[in-house]
Amino acid sequence: MKVGRVFKDKVAGKTVFVLSLFASTLLFFIIIGLFIKSWPILSTHSLSGLLFDSIWKPRKNLFGFLPYIISTVYITLISIIIAVPLCILCSIYLSEYASKNVKSFVTSLVDILAGIPSVIFGIWGIIMIVPFISNTLAPAFGEEDTTGYSILAGGIVLAIMVFPIVIHIMLEVLRTVPIELREASLSVGANKWETIKKVVLRKAAPGISAAIVLGFSRAFGETLAVLMVVGNTAIIPHSLFDSGYPLPALIANNYGEMMSIPLYDSALMFAALLLLSVILIFNIVARIVMMRVERQMS
Repeated sequence: MKVGRVFKDKVAGKTVFVLSLFASTLLFFIIIGLFIKSWPILSTHSLSGLLFDSIWKPRKNLFGFLPYIISTVYITLISIIIAVPLCILCSIYLSEYASKNVKSFVTSLVDILAGIPSVIFGIWGIIMIVPFISNTLAPAFGEEDTTGYSILAGGIVLAIMVFPIVIHIMLEVLRTVPIELREASLSVGANKWETIKKVVLRKAAPGISAAIVLGFSRAFGETLAVLMVVGNTAIIPHSLFDSGYPLPALIANNYGEMMSIPLYDSALMFAALLLLSVILIFNIVARIVMMRVERQMS
């Protein structure tokens, strides 16, 4: 009987190890596959030319990715600037101030928001955000010639899409802060806000950083909703009200079309490899920052 249990434990352990190893190496297989498909364009064009040229004319063998890279970065930065403060404040309210009924109601709404398809966010952006930018916001800043389809619209839609993910993770993180820490802070004379700011948030800082990283790793690759409101113009945006063309939209709009053009398929695979590389770099840098925060907190 004992031998049978030991055998089952070993089999289960080996099975879990193999599955974990497969999950860990899957990323490397994806990178290798994208690199192989991207090699034709990498072997005929310099990497600096692909990254820093701004002319995109596939029929003339010109593949400049700079407008797409800058649009992707701008849209993501705008969404981070909008979403992070709102998510932190919402999480603090739900965790520390809201009654059980309010918390249950708002959490249910956040769950519903998480389940809405991205195309619905895109349609909502076209109906609400784009006209607001075109008719109200842009004229207030002296921009009269914008259509509203802009990197600002893409950033706003993207920020709303990552709300549920970031808020849920932040709530779980704040819930793990021991109640004894709150009580100890209150017992020495700190008020509730001082306790939240100097105790709860400091203790939860690594987890909050992880929530932001996970939320915006998804934001980097969001496609449908963003391409519906961003304008899809291959130019370098110089203003929040200029159109843009992020990398995911480039891949989604063009893959499967014009594949008879030499190197076009390889260029789109390179765009996918570039997008994955940006996400990896973002996660690595964020992980380093979190490790330093955890070290300082300890």
